[in-house]
Amino acid sequence: MIQNTKALNSMGFAKDPKDTRVLVAMSGGVDSSVVAAMLSEEGYDVVGVTLQLYDHGAALAKKGACCAGRDIQDARRVAEEMGFPHYVLDYENKFKESVIDEFADAYLAGATPVPCIRCNERVKFRDLLETAKDLDADCMATGHYIQRFVENGKAELHKAADQDRDQSYFLFSTKQEQLDYLRFPLGHLKSKKDTRELAHKYGLPVADKPDSQDICFVPNGSYAAVIEKLRPEAANPGQIVSQDGAVLGEHKGIINYTVGQRRGLGIGGGDPLYVIKLDADSREVIVGPKEALATRTVLIKEINWLGEDNFLDSKERTLAVRVRSTRSPKEAIIKPISETTATVELVMAEEGIAPGQACVFYDIEGTRIYGGGWITNN
Repeated sequence: MIQNTKALNSMGFAKDPKDTRVLVAMSGGVDSSVVAAMLSEEGYDVVGVTLQLYDHGAALAKKGACCAGRDIQDARRVAEEMGFPHYVLDYENKFKESVIDEFADAYLAGATPVPCIRCNERVKFRDLLETAKDLDADCMATGHYIQRFVENGKAELHKAADQDRDQSYFLFSTKQEQLDYLRFPLGHLKSKKDTRELAHKYGLPVADKPDSQDICFVPNGSYAAVIEKLRPEAANPGQIVSQDGAVLGEHKGIINYTVGQRRGLGIGGGDPLYVIKLDADSREVIVGPKEALATRTVLIKEINWLGEDNFLDSKERTLAVRVRSTRSPKEAIIKPISETTATVELVMAEEGIAPGQACVFYDIEGTRIYGGGWITNN
């Protein structure tokens, strides 16, 4: 007797969409709104959730950032238009403890942190994901531009079809158990134009809303102003010194500088100088010629490995790595030290690598992401 097996729906479940509950993380932007509308249109039991991550009362007049007050209202309007429930969760304390405090402390220590990665890792893909399970959702969907494929029963992370929109650098720390539960319905789209066309198709009020540009809690991209407010001692003055220790000038707080910076040093004359290193303990900004920025060997920690084998099973691995979100992956040899630490030897030197940034692992030939770690000095 031939047994009928029900075909998998677009979320990967062997049941009707109406019997499949999907929690959609809605920022109020066009991407997550299209995801919610698309799944609602397909007949899924959609529940929209927007996170209040900070005092949005102060952010109402702020443009170009996600999760501000007007964004919460936009997400609510989309849910009303499409006819599915929408909830706003107050994650202000979680966000401050998990993301903002570490961001400020890392900058104070001379690092260049990437708070969006920590937000995805600790708030959206940990705390919100647990809330989704509490609401009996079968999966959680987001508007990130990244792809999830299932091979031999295991979910894999792959770069988005649109390389210009690919967000894999910001999602490398996604754990395997989180990846099993997550869905990324926009990852296959060829361009942002396709997303906006879908938004118009569904008649969404956010169809022409501009993309967010800034880190959500950093008005106008001014990191220094935010950090000084959180950690007033961060504006303590110090010295600008050469690599051999010669004092070249004074600065008004190392939070005003990043590795690789050339402009605004206030030490004119002679050959161009760049920020090579920030020494938080001595409050020194160390500068040098451009060639001093070139780095071949990088130490990384807190590694999240998404391969089939154990990270320590191989003495070295040849993969492509991305050490800045704006750089393309380049070939490197990864030598494990422990399950969570490794040295990365770049085949070609890269400039401007700084502690606090991510080092993300990619398949050299294909699109798969194998995880990554955080660049450190020790």
